[in-house]
Order: sequence, then structure tokens, then C-alpha cells
Amino acid sequence: MSKPEGIRAYSRAEYLSDAAVHVTGIGAALVGGPVLVALAAIWTGDANLTLAIGIYAAAMLAMLVCSALYNMIPRPDWADRLRRLDQSAIYLKIAGTYTPFIALSAGHTGLLAIIWGGAVAGASIIILSMRRRLGLAIGLYLGLGWACVVWGWPMLAALTGVGFWLLVGGGLLYSAGVVFLLWSRLPHHNTIWHVFVLAATALCYAAIMVELAAAT
Repeated sequence: MSKPEGIRAYSRAEYLSDAAVHVTGIGAALVGGPVLVALAAIWTGDANLTLAIGIYAAAMLAMLVCSALYNMIPRPDWADRLRRLDQSAIYLKIAGTYTPFIALSAGHTGLLAIIWGGAVAGASIIILSMRRRLGLAIGLYLGLGWACVVWGWPMLAALTGVGFWLLVGGGLLYSAGVVFLLWSRLPHHNTIWHVFVLAATALCYAAIMVELAAAT
């Protein structure tokens, strides 16, 4: 949930609105993640599927917490390290979201390896690069997020109709939100971007819930 840097200072109202979005997201993840894991264990009794959903829940919470640290802590001397943490966590969230869908679709391990390999590579570039590469990061996020269009048809074919469209809707919201991430002169642009992220996350969460219910 990264933001462009060096364009202008945010107002107090912008920081407060962004903080409210982050608190809402973290609170929802702290409740929703364990609920989803518990339901997977109770409904299916499948240890691998429960682990996959646990990975998703942990990655979702990590992204939201890292984003809150970067966007809410006004420490210029920490900014670069927190930015790297924030941008790296996005890759883990993308790969973490794929993980339960792949587990639910009879485990297409090739796609899982591609996604996690791409996520680790993207995070490594962010952590190790000496330069700020927002454009590269966004391109890799979008490419990794939509990789299922190229390699993920077995996974997509295994989804229910509702789950498929919830997942597609989440991807479209993430992609559309990038416009507001980059529109740095728009007041509250960062808050709007994070609202898109939360809405997209909610749709992906709902898609996992639908597919989990269908698998029982």
C-alpha cells in the first residue's frame, strides 16, 4: 500500500483519514483472518488447506500493518526502511492471496511456485535496490496479480461463478486504485488508494469464503 514520495506534504486531515482506513483494515484482518482459518479447519479438516488459508491471513495482516507503519509514522530517518518493508509486504500479500485458491483447486503447484518465486524476486529488488523504484514495483505488482490470466486457467476453471467474479472484481479494484496512488496532487489521494485496497481485499476475502464453503 505504498505511496509516491516527495510530491507534497499531506495535511492533518489526510493523515487522519488515512489512519482511519488503516485501523479499520487491521481490525478487520485481526478478526477475519482467524475466522477464515478456523472455518477451514472445522469445515474441511484439511491440514494443507488450513495452512494455505493461514498463510493468506498472515500475509494480509502483514501488508496492512507494514502499510500503517510506513504511512503513519512521521519519522524521515525511518522512511526508507519502512517504505521497503511496505512495498515488500505487498508482494507477500499477492502471493498469499493466490495460495488458498491454488490449494482449493487441487493444488496446481507449478503456478504456486511461479507466484511465490515472483513475489520473492520482487521483494528482493525492493529490499536490495539502492534506488526508489515505484514504477517498477507497481508494474511487478500488476503483473504478478494478473499472472493467473496467463498461467492460472486451471485454478480459475475450478472456481464457482460467484468466487470467480469476486476475485476478478478484487483485481480490477486493485488495478483501478493505482490511478489514485499516482495522482499525488489530488487531495486525499493516498486515503482513496487505500480504500480501493481495502475494498479489493474484502472481495478477495469473500471469494475465498465462497470457495471454502463450496468445497465442504
